Amino acid sequence: MSTTSGIQQWEVKEPYLNLHCGLGEGPYYEKATNSLRFVDIKNKRLHTVDLTKGPESVTTLQFDVPVTVTADIEGVDPREKILIGAKYGIAVLDRKTGKYEYIANFEATQHKERLRSNDGAVDPHGRFWLGTMTDFGLGDVLPEGSLHLFAGGKATQNVRHPVSIPNSVSWSLDGKTMYFTHSTARTLYSFDYSEADDALTNERVFYVHDGPGEPDGHRIDAEGNLWTAVYGESCVLKVSPQGKLVGKIKLPTKNVTCVEFVGSELFITTAGMAEGEGTPEEVDLSGGLYRIDVGIKGTAPFEYRLGA
Repeated sequence: MSTTSGIQQWEVKEPYLNLHCGLGEGPYYEKATNSLRFVDIKNKRLHTVDLTKGPESVTTLQFDVPVTVTADIEGVDPREKILIGAKYGIAVLDRKTGKYEYIANFEATQHKERLRSNDGAVDPHGRFWLGTMTDFGLGDVLPEGSLHLFAGGKATQNVRHPVSIPNSVSWSLDGKTMYFTHSTARTLYSFDYSEADDALTNERVFYVHDGPGEPDGHRIDAEGNLWTAVYGESCVLKVSPQGKLVGKIKLPTKNVTCVEFVGSELFITTAGMAEGEGTPEEVDLSGGLYRIDVGIKGTAPFEYRLGA
C-alpha cells in the first residue's frame, strides 16, 4: 500500500482464480467451510473455492436461469442449503443435488419476463433486499427495475421503483443507516433505517462517483468504510463513513463488479470483456477473481430468517 494526496492506494496485478466469468458477481465468504462462493450471472453458474486448498479446489453448479447472489440461512448448514437470488425471486438451493425451489417470487408485473434479479443482501432483521433489472439479450438496460424486500417466505414488497441497475445494499455499524447503490446514476444513497419498526426514511445522496465507470457491488469494513467496485474503471474505491474518497485499489482489467472480505483480505469479482473492448491483457484477465490484503477486516453478513 502507498499513500498519495492523502488517499491510500493498492494494486493487484494477477487474478487468484481466472475462470473467465461472463459476469462474475456476488462473492460471499462461507465461514463454516472457509470457502468463497461467487456467481457467474451471464453463464448461470455458482462457483465455490475452498480457501484452504486453493484455486484448484473450485467446484461449479450449473443452472437453467441466472443466479445472481447468495446468502446463508439462519440455523441451516450452508453445506446443505443456501438462499439464492434467481430470475423470478428468491429460492432455497440444495447444495448436494443442485436443485432449487422458489420460496417467494417478485410481485407480478406486466414485463416480468424482461426482468431478472441482480444484487442484494440480508438486513439486520433477517430479511432479504433484492433488486431487479432488464435481463440479458433484450437490448439497452431500461429504468424498469425495482428494489424488493422479502420477509421470510412471504410475498415481496416493492420498495423503490423505477431503477435501472440496482446494486448492493448494506448497513452501517450501528444498524441505523442503510446504503444502496444505483449504478446507472453513479450514486450511492443512504437512508435512515429503524431498528424498531424496520422503516426506511430520509433518502439522501451518500457518494457520487466522478469518473467514467459506475459504482457496482460494495461491502462495509470494521471501521464503517464502504468499499465499492467500479465497473468500467479498473478499480475498487474506499469511501469513508462521511462519504469521502479515502482509498483506491487498481486492477488490471476494467469491469470490476463486487468485493467481499475474508479477514483483512478483499476478494474482488470481475466481468468478462470481448476482444477489442480493452488491451489484450485487460481482456485476458477479465472475468477473474482477485484478492488483496487491505489491512482491515470486514463486517459479517446477516443470515436470512425463513420465518422472519
